[in-house]
Amino acid sequence: MAEFFVVQSFSPAKRGMKADIAVQVNSVMHAKRMAERLALTKPMVFATVMEGDPESGDFGEPKLIYFHGAEKPEEVSNMQPI
Repeated sequence: MAEFFVVQSFSPAKRGMKADIAVQVNSVMHAKRMAERLALTKPMVFATVMEGDPESGDFGEPKLIYFHGAEKPEEVSNMQPI
């Protein structure tokens, strides 16, 4: 199994927010640094890590590295922090 680190940011939209393109990075520290930089200009950002096997499609539950925003979505609130 491999670890996958993803940073997801959101931009303002007419009705709330819209998801930007998620970015895959190489480590926990890279994900946290990128998320912190994006948090300076984005209304919501989170970074996650999950273990998985892309060949079999078997992935574990995502774990939360970093969150910035006024209110955590339920999916993010349910993530175990690392």
